[in-house]
Amino acid sequence: MSLAANKEQDTEPALEKKNKTRKSVFVPSFLIVGGGAVLGIVNNELLTEISMNGFTGSLKGLGWLYQIISLVALVIVGIVTFSKIGNVRLGGEEAKPKFPFRAWFAMALTGGIATGVITYGVNEPIIYFGNIYGEMANTGVEPGTSTAAFFAMGRSLYNWTFIPYAMYSLSGLVVAYMYFNRKQELSVSGTLTPLFGNKVTKGVWPGIIDTLAVLAIALGLASSLGAGLALVGSGIATTYGVSQGPVVWFILAVITTGLFTISALKGLNKGIRRMSSLNATVFYILLAVLIVIGPTLYILNSTTAGFSYWLENFWGWGLDPGVRGGEALVMWWTLYDWAIWIAYAPLMGIFLAIISYGRTIRQFMFINWILPAVFSILWFGVFGGTALHWQENGTVDLISTIEESGAVAGLWTFLANLPLAAIIIPVVMIVLILSFATAADSMVRAISTVCTVNIRYDEEPAKWKMLLWAISIATVAFLMVTFAGGAQGVDGVKYLAALGGSAVLFVFVLQVCSAIKMFFVDKIER
Repeated sequence: MSLAANKEQDTEPALEKKNKTRKSVFVPSFLIVGGGAVLGIVNNELLTEISMNGFTGSLKGLGWLYQIISLVALVIVGIVTFSKIGNVRLGGEEAKPKFPFRAWFAMALTGGIATGVITYGVNEPIIYFGNIYGEMANTGVEPGTSTAAFFAMGRSLYNWTFIPYAMYSLSGLVVAYMYFNRKQELSVSGTLTPLFGNKVTKGVWPGIIDTLAVLAIALGLASSLGAGLALVGSGIATTYGVSQGPVVWFILAVITTGLFTISALKGLNKGIRRMSSLNATVFYILLAVLIVIGPTLYILNSTTAGFSYWLENFWGWGLDPGVRGGEALVMWWTLYDWAIWIAYAPLMGIFLAIISYGRTIRQFMFINWILPAVFSILWFGVFGGTALHWQENGTVDLISTIEESGAVAGLWTFLANLPLAAIIIPVVMIVLILSFATAADSMVRAISTVCTVNIRYDEEPAKWKMLLWAISIATVAFLMVTFAGGAQGVDGVKYLAALGGSAVLFVFVLQVCSAIKMFFVDKIER
């Protein structure tokens, strides 16, 4: 059956469908997000303690599962990309893509980055290199040495390239294949039908499964925006001497929320596509500038050596639940990262599926797995390599900056020591705002899609729904930063979001099992 025929069979008016809300998902998600914000304001320490204890308990108990499922996801995407399965076209042989490659990649890349690579491109390699929180204690590597620099680069690339993007890509592929080729609903629960049949899309299960996915990403966006407000605010204070406070945070929140709300309301083609293309272009320019003005040879050498260090330790790092590398390195970096990536994966997968109609599975993986991983290699190589070079030769002491001011503080000190700093610093501030906005607009759209009954991939969710979620996420972020302790005020929501990711872990495991069954056991639907 063609997609067009599927549309014709749907006799319910489009407008009515757009406004028909899945109350089983929308209501509990909205209430829990609001409840978390209220508890964070009333007693942020209690919220932080409850969510952190639950989250750390899950990492200690399920670290082995995070590591195994991440490697399984990597193997599966590798097989489907480079085997005959990669020739299957999403939507059928006659399906035609809506977006050109460049725009498609910009949306896929910026939709999944948020502010992570900008925040940690400098800080993470330096933290490892300096053993700031005890990361190197169990590695046998002496901090501050050339070997430590290679280790720092390799571990950063491990955490930010092929493995995490395999998680996003696998979720997106499962959604796209089940929706376009097997005609299931555009939902997280629909991806599990290869395992449980259509009964998983009926009764209480769809509400539970999709609510978990919505909660994880809504709380994740709130904590990410809150951390972004504090980070940009600290940059303004450090660079321009304007003290952080409610006024600065409010202005930044209004600007950021305005951008991603307008982008989401304008839709995929006029809003999200244009903002993503702008953001991606600025990324490319920053990379080109840093390659030219940075220590180019050191960047190339350290990135290559770091990647070799990762490959050399692939199985040791990939199967360590924390008992070898230690809690400081494995649990609070790799496993925490996996929890966040997995928390985002199901809803991110829906967005990636929506923009992939008409593409082959191989093209899907090239855009959503390989190219974003290569981009991260370049980003960490350029920014992290330059930071390591400066630390080694004494140009600037980023280790001391981070020890004195926190895990993300090295970014502004790093930027202040660049040539053209007066231009680059405000550009990076703008990029931070744009990066969050381009992630949030796609995710607000995905959240609203899951909260809508029987919506098609080419339909826009109701504008009131997207507006309500956008304002709610921004309000949570602003209140937590302003009234719950500044940068530390987002900790409660951050750990609550990560705890949600632990719950989504089981959904992701089932999606991986679905992928195995649909591609290697069932008949391939072309």
